[in-house]
Amino acid sequence: MSAATVKHLDPTQVELEIAIDEAELDAAREAAFRQLVRNVRIPGFRPGKAPRKLFEAQYGTAGIEERAMDAVVPTAYSKALQENDLQPVDRPQMELLPQEDGQPLRLRATVSVRPNFELGEYKGIELEGGSSAVAESDVDAAVDRLRKDLGTLVPVDRAVALGDTPTIDYEGKIDGVAFDGGTAKEQPTEIDESRFIPGFADGIVGMKAGETKDVEAHFPEGYQNAELAGKRAVFTVTVHENKVAELPEVNDDFAKQVAGDTATLESLRADLRASIERHRRATQRRDMTGQLVDKLNATVDFPLPAVLVDREAESLFNEARGYVERAGITWEKYLEEQGKTEAELREQYRGEAEKRVKTSFLVEAIAKAENISATEADIEAEISALSRQYGQPREAILGMLRSNIDALIDGVVRTKTLEFLLDHAKVTETAPAAPAA
Repeated sequence: MSAATVKHLDPTQVELEIAIDEAELDAAREAAFRQLVRNVRIPGFRPGKAPRKLFEAQYGTAGIEERAMDAVVPTAYSKALQENDLQPVDRPQMELLPQEDGQPLRLRATVSVRPNFELGEYKGIELEGGSSAVAESDVDAAVDRLRKDLGTLVPVDRAVALGDTPTIDYEGKIDGVAFDGGTAKEQPTEIDESRFIPGFADGIVGMKAGETKDVEAHFPEGYQNAELAGKRAVFTVTVHENKVAELPEVNDDFAKQVAGDTATLESLRADLRASIERHRRATQRRDMTGQLVDKLNATVDFPLPAVLVDREAESLFNEARGYVERAGITWEKYLEEQGKTEAELREQYRGEAEKRVKTSFLVEAIAKAENISATEADIEAEISALSRQYGQPREAILGMLRSNIDALIDGVVRTKTLEFLLDHAKVTETAPAAPAA
Protein backbone atom coordinates (compact mmCIF):
# COMPACT_ATOMS: atom_id res chain seq x y z
CA MET A 1 0.00 0.00 0.00
CA SER A 2 1.09 3.58 -0.59
CA ALA A 3 1.15 6.25 2.09
CA ALA A 4 0.97 10.01 1.66
CA THR A 5 1.47 13.17 3.67
CA VAL A 6 -0.48 16.32 2.86
CA LYS A 7 0.74 19.90 3.06
CA HIS A 8 -1.80 22.69 2.41
CA LEU A 9 -0.10 25.42 0.37
CA ASP A 10 -3.31 27.47 0.48
CA PRO A 11 -7.00 26.63 1.06
CA THR A 12 -7.39 25.21 -2.46
CA GLN A 13 -3.91 23.86 -3.25
CA VAL A 14 -2.13 20.93 -1.66
CA GLU A 15 1.22 19.22 -1.91
CA LEU A 16 1.17 15.45 -1.54
CA GLU A 17 4.25 13.37 -0.79
CA ILE A 18 3.41 9.83 -1.78
CA ALA A 19 5.50 6.81 -0.82
CA ILE A 20 5.58 4.19 -3.60
CA ASP A 21 5.22 0.68 -2.20
CA GLU A 22 8.33 -1.28 -3.18
CA ALA A 23 6.42 -4.54 -3.68
CA GLU A 24 3.94 -2.84 -6.01
CA LEU A 25 6.78 -1.18 -7.92
CA ASP A 26 8.65 -4.52 -8.27
CA ALA A 27 5.49 -6.17 -9.59
CA ALA A 28 5.05 -3.32 -12.10
CA ARG A 29 8.69 -3.65 -13.19
CA GLU A 30 8.24 -7.36 -13.79
CA ALA A 31 5.04 -6.72 -15.80
CA ALA A 32 6.84 -4.05 -17.83
CA PHE A 33 9.72 -6.43 -18.54
CA ARG A 34 7.31 -9.16 -19.68
CA GLN A 35 5.73 -6.68 -22.12
CA LEU A 36 9.02 -5.45 -23.53
CA VAL A 37 10.78 -8.79 -23.85
CA ARG A 38 8.05 -10.11 -26.16
CA ASN A 39 9.12 -7.62 -28.82
CA VAL A 40 12.89 -8.26 -28.87
CA ARG A 41 15.08 -11.04 -30.24
CA ILE A 42 17.92 -12.33 -28.08
CA PRO A 43 20.04 -15.11 -29.59
CA GLY A 44 19.45 -18.49 -27.99
CA PHE A 45 16.01 -17.63 -26.62
CA ARG A 46 12.53 -17.75 -28.06
CA PRO A 47 10.65 -14.36 -28.14
CA GLY A 48 9.52 -13.50 -24.63
CA LYS A 49 11.63 -16.19 -22.91
CA ALA A 50 14.93 -14.37 -22.32
CA PRO A 51 15.83 -13.84 -18.65
CA ARG A 52 15.44 -10.35 -17.26
CA LYS A 53 19.11 -9.93 -16.30
CA LEU A 54 20.17 -10.64 -19.86
CA PHE A 55 17.54 -8.26 -21.24
CA GLU A 56 18.67 -5.49 -18.86
CA ALA A 57 22.32 -6.08 -19.70
CA GLN A 58 21.59 -5.65 -23.40
CA TYR A 59 18.87 -2.95 -23.36
CA GLY A 60 19.21 -1.28 -19.97
CA THR A 61 16.56 -0.65 -17.31
CA ALA A 62 15.23 2.75 -18.42
CA GLY A 63 12.35 1.34 -20.48
CA ILE A 64 11.29 -0.97 -17.65
CA GLU A 65 11.43 1.82 -15.06
CA GLU A 66 9.44 4.21 -17.25
CA ARG A 67 6.65 1.71 -17.90
CA ALA A 68 6.58 0.61 -14.26
CA MET A 69 6.23 4.20 -13.03
CA ASP A 70 3.52 4.87 -15.63
CA ALA A 71 1.60 1.93 -14.16
CA VAL A 72 2.19 2.63 -10.45
CA VAL A 73 2.03 6.44 -10.17
CA PRO A 74 -1.63 6.97 -11.24
CA THR A 75 -2.79 4.27 -8.81
CA ALA A 76 -0.69 5.65 -5.94
CA TYR A 77 -1.92 9.18 -6.68
CA SER A 78 -5.58 8.09 -6.78
CA LYS A 79 -5.18 6.21 -3.46
CA ALA A 80 -3.62 9.28 -1.85
CA LEU A 81 -6.54 11.44 -2.98
CA GLN A 82 -9.08 8.93 -1.63
CA GLU A 83 -7.29 8.47 1.68
CA ASN A 84 -7.20 12.23 2.28
CA ASP A 85 -10.66 12.99 0.85
CA LEU A 86 -9.27 15.38 -1.77
CA GLN A 87 -11.06 16.27 -5.01
CA PRO A 88 -8.70 17.70 -7.64
CA VAL A 89 -9.91 20.32 -10.11
CA ASP A 90 -6.85 20.24 -12.36
CA ARG A 91 -4.02 17.96 -13.42
CA PRO A 92 -1.24 17.63 -10.84
CA GLN A 93 2.35 18.72 -11.24
CA MET A 94 4.50 15.72 -10.31
CA GLU A 95 8.15 15.14 -9.56
CA LEU A 96 10.19 12.23 -8.17
CA LEU A 97 12.09 13.06 -4.99
CA PRO A 98 15.68 11.93 -4.44
CA GLN A 99 15.61 8.49 -2.85
CA GLU A 100 17.26 8.15 0.54
CA ASP A 101 19.00 4.97 1.70
CA GLY A 102 16.56 2.49 3.14
CA GLN A 103 13.56 4.69 2.31
CA PRO A 104 10.84 4.02 -0.29
CA LEU A 105 10.70 6.00 -3.51
CA ARG A 106 8.63 9.15 -2.98
CA LEU A 107 6.59 11.23 -5.37
CA ARG A 108 5.59 14.87 -4.89
CA ALA A 109 2.28 15.96 -6.44
CA THR A 110 1.05 19.56 -6.31
CA VAL A 111 -2.60 20.00 -7.26
CA SER A 112 -5.53 22.41 -6.91
CA VAL A 113 -8.51 20.92 -5.05
CA ARG A 114 -12.13 21.69 -4.40
CA PRO A 115 -12.71 24.00 -1.43
CA ASN A 116 -14.37 22.72 1.70
CA PHE A 117 -17.45 24.68 2.76
CA GLU A 118 -20.76 24.26 4.54
CA LEU A 119 -23.87 25.15 2.58
CA GLY A 120 -25.92 28.04 3.89
CA GLU A 121 -29.72 28.12 3.78
CA TYR A 122 -30.67 27.64 0.15
CA LYS A 123 -34.40 26.95 0.43
CA GLY A 124 -36.79 29.84 0.81
CA ILE A 125 -34.56 32.45 -0.84
CA GLU A 126 -36.57 35.65 -1.26
CA LEU A 127 -37.04 36.74 -4.86
CA GLU A 128 -39.11 39.34 -6.72
CA GLY A 129 -41.18 38.25 -9.69
CA GLY A 130 -43.56 40.23 -11.84
CA SER A 131 -47.10 39.12 -12.54
CA SER A 132 -47.67 37.18 -15.75
CA ALA A 133 -51.29 38.37 -15.93
CA VAL A 134 -52.19 39.75 -19.36
CA ALA A 135 -54.56 42.72 -19.61
CA GLU A 136 -56.79 43.48 -22.59
CA SER A 137 -54.61 46.54 -23.25
CA ASP A 138 -51.61 44.24 -23.65
CA VAL A 139 -53.45 42.25 -26.32
CA ASP A 140 -54.59 45.51 -27.97
CA ALA A 141 -50.98 46.68 -28.15
CA ALA A 142 -49.94 43.37 -29.76
CA VAL A 143 -52.74 43.70 -32.32
CA ASP A 144 -51.61 47.26 -33.08
CA ARG A 145 -48.06 46.03 -33.74
CA LEU A 146 -49.40 43.42 -36.15
CA ARG A 147 -51.49 46.09 -37.90
CA LYS A 148 -48.36 48.18 -38.26
CA ASP A 149 -46.47 45.23 -39.76
CA LEU A 150 -49.21 44.79 -42.37
CA GLY A 151 -49.62 48.50 -43.01
CA THR A 152 -48.54 50.29 -46.18
CA LEU A 153 -46.89 53.68 -46.41
CA VAL A 154 -48.76 56.26 -48.47
CA PRO A 155 -47.63 59.81 -49.31
CA VAL A 156 -49.23 62.68 -47.42
CA ASP A 157 -49.05 66.40 -48.17
CA ARG A 158 -48.61 67.86 -44.72
CA ALA A 159 -45.97 68.60 -42.09
CA VAL A 160 -44.21 65.71 -40.37
CA ALA A 161 -45.87 64.47 -37.18
CA LEU A 162 -44.81 61.85 -34.63
CA GLY A 163 -45.40 58.39 -36.11
CA ASP A 164 -44.91 59.55 -39.72
CA THR A 165 -42.19 58.10 -41.96
CA PRO A 166 -40.57 60.88 -43.98
CA THR A 167 -37.66 60.30 -46.37
CA ILE A 168 -34.78 62.46 -45.14
CA ASP A 169 -31.12 63.37 -45.57
CA TYR A 170 -29.17 64.24 -42.45
CA GLU A 171 -25.61 65.04 -41.50
CA GLY A 172 -24.60 65.30 -37.86
CA LYS A 173 -21.68 67.35 -36.56
CA ILE A 174 -20.12 67.90 -33.14
CA ASP A 175 -18.32 71.23 -32.81
CA GLY A 176 -18.58 71.55 -36.59
CA VAL A 177 -16.95 68.18 -37.31
CA ALA A 178 -18.90 65.26 -38.86
CA PHE A 179 -18.76 61.95 -36.94
CA ASP A 180 -19.04 58.28 -37.97
CA GLY A 181 -22.62 57.02 -38.27
CA GLY A 182 -24.13 60.50 -38.27
CA THR A 183 -24.90 60.81 -41.98
CA ALA A 184 -27.59 59.32 -44.26
CA LYS A 185 -29.11 60.04 -47.68
CA GLU A 186 -32.76 59.53 -48.70
CA GLN A 187 -33.41 57.47 -45.58
CA PRO A 188 -37.06 56.51 -44.77
CA THR A 189 -37.21 57.26 -41.05
CA GLU A 190 -40.09 56.62 -38.66
CA ILE A 191 -40.34 59.58 -36.31
CA ASP A 192 -40.44 57.81 -32.97
CA GLU A 193 -38.83 59.56 -30.00
CA SER A 194 -37.76 56.25 -28.39
CA ARG A 195 -35.60 55.31 -31.39
CA PHE A 196 -33.36 58.39 -31.41
CA ILE A 197 -31.23 60.48 -29.09
CA PRO A 198 -33.16 63.29 -27.34
CA GLY A 199 -34.06 66.17 -29.62
CA PHE A 200 -33.67 64.49 -33.02
CA ALA A 201 -37.26 63.28 -33.59
CA ASP A 202 -38.83 66.36 -31.97
CA GLY A 203 -36.72 68.61 -34.20
CA ILE A 204 -38.06 67.00 -37.39
CA VAL A 205 -41.71 67.28 -36.32
CA GLY A 206 -43.35 70.15 -38.22
CA MET A 207 -40.96 70.08 -41.18
CA LYS A 208 -42.41 69.86 -44.72
CA ALA A 209 -41.22 68.29 -47.97
CA GLY A 210 -38.40 70.35 -49.50
CA GLU A 211 -37.49 72.01 -46.17
CA THR A 212 -33.97 71.94 -44.66
CA LYS A 213 -33.07 72.97 -41.13
CA ASP A 214 -30.60 72.35 -38.32
CA VAL A 215 -31.80 70.10 -35.50
CA GLU A 216 -30.03 70.07 -32.14
CA ALA A 217 -29.80 66.78 -30.24
CA HIS A 218 -27.85 65.44 -27.25
CA PHE A 219 -26.13 62.10 -26.78
CA PRO A 220 -26.90 60.72 -23.29
CA GLU A 221 -24.08 60.44 -20.74
CA GLY A 222 -24.31 56.66 -20.84
CA TYR A 223 -24.29 56.40 -24.65
CA GLN A 224 -22.57 53.20 -25.86
CA ASN A 225 -20.05 55.10 -27.97
CA ALA A 226 -17.88 56.77 -25.34
CA GLU A 227 -16.60 59.32 -27.89
CA LEU A 228 -20.12 60.71 -28.34
CA ALA A 229 -21.51 60.28 -24.81
CA GLY A 230 -22.72 63.50 -23.25
CA LYS A 231 -22.05 65.63 -26.33
CA ARG A 232 -24.27 68.10 -28.21
CA ALA A 233 -24.73 67.45 -31.94
CA VAL A 234 -26.28 69.51 -34.72
CA PHE A 235 -27.94 67.61 -37.57
CA THR A 236 -28.65 69.32 -40.88
CA VAL A 237 -31.91 67.65 -41.98
CA THR A 238 -33.66 67.79 -45.35
CA VAL A 239 -37.16 66.30 -45.81
CA HIS A 240 -37.82 64.95 -49.33
CA GLU A 241 -41.33 63.55 -48.82
CA ASN A 242 -43.61 62.45 -46.01
CA LYS A 243 -45.60 59.24 -45.66
CA VAL A 244 -48.03 57.78 -43.15
CA ALA A 245 -48.93 54.17 -42.46
CA GLU A 246 -52.30 53.02 -43.77
CA LEU A 247 -53.39 50.24 -41.42
CA PRO A 248 -55.84 47.36 -42.04
CA GLU A 249 -59.17 47.14 -40.20
CA VAL A 250 -59.17 44.85 -37.16
CA ASN A 251 -61.60 42.08 -38.09
CA ASP A 252 -61.67 38.40 -39.08
CA ASP A 253 -60.06 39.17 -42.45
CA PHE A 254 -57.17 40.82 -40.64
CA ALA A 255 -56.84 37.71 -38.42
CA LYS A 256 -56.70 35.48 -41.52
CA GLN A 257 -53.89 37.61 -42.97
CA VAL A 258 -51.92 37.14 -39.77
CA ALA A 259 -52.66 33.56 -38.70
CA GLY A 260 -54.12 31.67 -41.66
CA ASP A 261 -57.43 30.97 -43.33
CA THR A 262 -59.10 29.35 -40.30
CA ALA A 263 -58.28 32.17 -37.89
CA THR A 264 -60.80 34.57 -36.42
CA LEU A 265 -60.21 37.78 -34.53
CA GLU A 266 -61.22 35.99 -31.33
CA SER A 267 -58.77 33.09 -31.89
CA LEU A 268 -55.99 35.53 -32.85
CA ARG A 269 -56.46 37.49 -29.64
CA ALA A 270 -56.43 34.24 -27.63
CA ASP A 271 -53.16 33.19 -29.31
CA LEU A 272 -51.61 36.58 -28.66
CA ARG A 273 -52.65 36.45 -25.01
CA ALA A 274 -51.06 33.00 -24.59
CA SER A 275 -47.89 34.12 -26.36
CA ILE A 276 -47.52 37.21 -24.17
CA GLU A 277 -48.05 35.11 -21.05
CA ARG A 278 -45.42 32.54 -22.14
CA HIS A 279 -42.96 35.32 -22.93
CA ARG A 280 -43.51 36.96 -19.53
CA ARG A 281 -43.13 33.72 -17.64
CA ALA A 282 -39.88 32.92 -19.46
CA THR A 283 -38.54 36.44 -18.88
CA GLN A 284 -39.51 36.35 -15.21
CA ARG A 285 -37.89 32.94 -14.80
CA ARG A 286 -34.65 34.29 -16.26
CA ASP A 287 -34.79 37.40 -14.08
CA MET A 288 -35.46 35.36 -10.95
CA THR A 289 -32.64 32.96 -11.83
CA GLY A 290 -30.28 35.94 -11.92
CA GLN A 291 -31.56 37.11 -8.52
CA LEU A 292 -31.28 33.57 -7.18
CA VAL A 293 -27.65 33.17 -8.25
CA ASP A 294 -26.69 36.50 -6.65
CA LYS A 295 -28.44 35.69 -3.38
CA LEU A 296 -27.17 32.11 -3.34
CA ASN A 297 -23.61 33.39 -3.68
CA ALA A 298 -24.20 35.68 -0.70
CA THR A 299 -25.22 32.80 1.59
CA VAL A 300 -21.68 31.52 2.13
CA ASP A 301 -18.11 32.58 1.43
CA PHE A 302 -15.19 30.29 0.59
CA PRO A 303 -11.91 30.43 -1.33
CA LEU A 304 -11.90 29.56 -5.02
CA PRO A 305 -9.20 27.62 -6.90
CA ALA A 306 -7.23 30.23 -8.83
CA VAL A 307 -6.71 27.84 -11.73
CA LEU A 308 -10.48 27.61 -12.36
CA VAL A 309 -11.03 31.36 -12.05
CA ASP A 310 -8.12 32.04 -14.41
CA ARG A 311 -9.46 29.53 -16.92
CA GLU A 312 -13.01 30.94 -16.80
CA ALA A 313 -11.81 34.55 -17.05
CA GLU A 314 -9.67 33.71 -20.07
CA SER A 315 -12.64 31.94 -21.68
CA LEU A 316 -14.86 35.01 -21.16
CA PHE A 317 -12.17 37.29 -22.53
CA ASN A 318 -11.68 35.13 -25.64
CA GLU A 319 -15.45 34.97 -26.19
CA ALA A 320 -15.58 38.77 -26.12
CA ARG A 321 -12.74 39.08 -28.63
CA GLY A 322 -14.38 36.52 -30.91
CA TYR A 323 -17.71 38.37 -30.77
CA VAL A 324 -16.01 41.69 -31.59
CA GLU A 325 -14.13 40.17 -34.54
CA ARG A 326 -17.31 38.59 -35.92
CA ALA A 327 -19.00 42.01 -35.68
CA GLY A 328 -16.28 43.45 -37.91
CA ILE A 329 -14.91 45.81 -35.25
CA THR A 330 -11.23 46.10 -34.41
CA TRP A 331 -10.29 45.20 -30.85
CA GLU A 332 -8.73 48.62 -30.35
CA LYS A 333 -11.93 50.34 -31.49
CA TYR A 334 -14.01 48.18 -29.15
CA LEU A 335 -11.81 49.05 -26.16
CA GLU A 336 -12.10 52.71 -27.11
CA GLU A 337 -15.91 52.50 -27.28
CA GLN A 338 -16.02 50.75 -23.92
CA GLY A 339 -13.70 53.33 -22.39
CA LYS A 340 -11.55 50.56 -20.91
CA THR A 341 -8.04 49.23 -21.23
CA GLU A 342 -7.49 45.54 -21.92
CA ALA A 343 -6.26 45.11 -18.33
CA GLU A 344 -9.45 46.72 -16.97
CA LEU A 345 -11.58 44.49 -19.19
CA ARG A 346 -9.72 41.39 -18.02
CA GLU A 347 -10.29 42.42 -14.41
CA GLN A 348 -14.01 42.90 -15.16
CA TYR A 349 -14.18 39.39 -16.61
CA ARG A 350 -12.32 38.02 -13.61
CA GLY A 351 -15.12 39.24 -11.33
CA GLU A 352 -17.70 37.46 -13.50
CA ALA A 353 -15.46 34.37 -13.61
CA GLU A 354 -15.29 34.23 -9.80
CA LYS A 355 -19.09 34.43 -9.66
CA ARG A 356 -19.49 31.59 -12.17
CA VAL A 357 -16.96 29.32 -10.48
CA LYS A 358 -18.52 29.90 -7.06
CA THR A 359 -22.02 29.30 -8.43
CA SER A 360 -20.87 26.00 -9.96
CA PHE A 361 -19.53 24.76 -6.63
CA LEU A 362 -22.72 25.78 -4.81
CA VAL A 363 -25.05 24.24 -7.39
CA GLU A 364 -23.05 20.98 -7.41
CA ALA A 365 -23.15 20.82 -3.61
CA ILE A 366 -26.91 21.43 -3.54
CA ALA A 367 -27.49 18.81 -6.25
CA LYS A 368 -25.56 16.31 -4.15
CA ALA A 369 -27.44 17.26 -0.97
CA GLU A 370 -30.81 16.92 -2.71
CA ASN A 371 -29.90 13.83 -4.79
CA ILE A 372 -30.59 15.70 -8.03
CA SER A 373 -29.25 13.84 -11.06
CA ALA A 374 -29.72 13.60 -14.82
CA THR A 375 -32.01 10.73 -15.74
CA GLU A 376 -31.92 8.93 -19.06
CA ALA A 377 -35.13 10.75 -20.00
CA ASP A 378 -33.52 14.12 -19.15
CA ILE A 379 -30.54 13.40 -21.39
CA GLU A 380 -32.76 12.19 -24.24
CA ALA A 381 -34.87 15.35 -23.95
CA GLU A 382 -31.75 17.51 -24.13
CA ILE A 383 -30.44 15.62 -27.17
CA SER A 384 -33.84 15.99 -28.86
CA ALA A 385 -33.84 19.73 -28.14
CA LEU A 386 -30.36 20.07 -29.67
CA SER A 387 -31.51 18.02 -32.66
CA ARG A 388 -34.40 20.44 -33.27
CA GLN A 389 -32.23 23.50 -32.66
CA TYR A 390 -29.53 22.51 -35.16
CA GLY A 391 -31.74 20.59 -37.59
CA GLN A 392 -29.59 17.47 -37.24
CA PRO A 393 -30.63 13.85 -36.57
CA ARG A 394 -30.12 12.38 -33.12
CA GLU A 395 -27.15 10.28 -34.27
CA ALA A 396 -25.33 13.36 -35.57
CA ILE A 397 -25.87 15.17 -32.25
CA LEU A 398 -24.54 12.15 -30.35
CA GLY A 399 -21.49 12.14 -32.60
CA MET A 400 -20.81 15.79 -31.86
CA LEU A 401 -21.32 15.23 -28.13
CA ARG A 402 -19.20 12.09 -27.86
CA SER A 403 -16.36 13.85 -26.06
CA ASN A 404 -18.63 16.33 -24.25
CA ILE A 405 -21.39 14.13 -22.85
CA ASP A 406 -20.19 14.86 -19.30
CA ALA A 407 -20.66 18.59 -19.94
CA LEU A 408 -24.19 17.92 -21.23
CA ILE A 409 -25.02 15.90 -18.10
CA ASP A 410 -23.57 18.64 -15.87
CA GLY A 411 -25.71 21.18 -17.70
CA VAL A 412 -28.87 19.12 -17.15
CA VAL A 413 -28.10 18.76 -13.43
CA ARG A 414 -27.39 22.47 -13.12
CA THR A 415 -30.70 23.38 -14.81
CA LYS A 416 -32.66 20.94 -12.64
CA THR A 417 -30.99 22.26 -9.48
CA LEU A 418 -31.76 25.88 -10.32
CA GLU A 419 -35.36 24.90 -11.09
CA PHE A 420 -35.50 23.15 -7.69
CA LEU A 421 -34.25 26.31 -5.97
CA LEU A 422 -36.75 28.50 -7.85
CA ASP A 423 -39.58 26.14 -6.90
CA HIS A 424 -38.55 26.42 -3.23
CA ALA A 425 -37.99 30.20 -3.25
CA LYS A 426 -40.25 32.79 -1.62
CA VAL A 427 -41.44 34.94 -4.53
CA THR A 428 -42.94 38.38 -3.96
CA GLU A 429 -45.02 39.55 -6.91
CA THR A 430 -44.14 42.99 -8.22
CA ALA A 431 -45.87 45.26 -10.73
CA PRO A 432 -46.92 43.63 -14.03
CA ALA A 433 -44.26 43.35 -16.68
CA ALA A 434 -44.29 45.55 -19.77
CA PRO A 435 -46.14 44.16 -22.80
CA ALA A 436 -44.17 41.60 -24.77
CA ALA A 437 -42.98 42.49 -28.23
